[in-house]
Amino acid sequence: MSMKIGFIGLGTMGKHMALNILKSGNQMIVNDIVEDNFQEFIDKGAETSTNLSEIAKADIIFLSLPNTKIVKEVLLGENGLIKHCREGLIVVDLSTITYKGTLEIASSFKEKGISFIDAPVSGMEARAIDGTLTVMCGGEKDDFKKIKPLLNYIGKKIIYMGDSGKGQLTKLINQLLYDINVAALAEILPMAKKLGLDPVMIGEVVNSGTGRSHASEFFIPRVLKGEFYEAYRLKDAYKDLVSAAAISADYCIPLPIFHAATTTYQMALLKGYGDGDKGSMIRVYEDLLGVKFRERFLVKILDYELPFFLVIYV
Repeated sequence: MSMKIGFIGLGTMGKHMALNILKSGNQMIVNDIVEDNFQEFIDKGAETSTNLSEIAKADIIFLSLPNTKIVKEVLLGENGLIKHCREGLIVVDLSTITYKGTLEIASSFKEKGISFIDAPVSGMEARAIDGTLTVMCGGEKDDFKKIKPLLNYIGKKIIYMGDSGKGQLTKLINQLLYDINVAALAEILPMAKKLGLDPVMIGEVVNSGTGRSHASEFFIPRVLKGEFYEAYRLKDAYKDLVSAAAISADYCIPLPIFHAATTTYQMALLKGYGDGDKGSMIRVYEDLLGVKFRERFLVKILDYELPFFLVIYV
């Protein structure tokens, strides 16, 4: 039976997830505050709108938005989706937002007879394109069963974690382990350089030894080349640490290693590295120790007045 699917938020991840859900053969209407990506959806037979009241006519609505503040504004704000929704609708939030915010949204929708599923995703843009994300879901199990066939178009691993908020909590746990790992790399690798070890060789040892991780495999090759803008921005990723700190305080859960890692993030932000990715944190300790964890490479400077190249080792 064909349904009408709504999708709000066509950013880096949302656009690709919406395109993959469109492959289900259901009618789709997409929404964004900007219309840059609308034509591609129109060409594929989808409707487009900047009006939330039009999206509210769908049977299931997905959203992929940057943060808790924006999600709450779109869903619960003065002209939010909740004002236009009918009883029986299912809203699925693919965004990464706070646990507390998720519970507030779920409660508000429940009062209106609207189902809410928190379903944050793990994986970068390439996996969003391929439809191989990991999706962690919280909410009523019967609602999860209804939307799972659609989630199969965006994810390779779809996991039901329990009641409302459990999807976001699961994503947070995964993110914190990753965040701590990157902070550890930022602290330890400059020490290796300071003590005279070759960065390239250290990178090879780490990424073939017991210190290996997804974080090391992704960031070490990029740090060696001085590439700090290849992934999610540090200042955007910081929201996960804020969320975890609130949970730590609210539930009196001691997290000493997490709080130490958070200090590294904060130092990087204060140094002005927030527009870079998480690999930018290494620059804090490079500055502190007066070293650069980089590979040696040749820079060729052409002198137009002289018939030779000046070769400089960096």
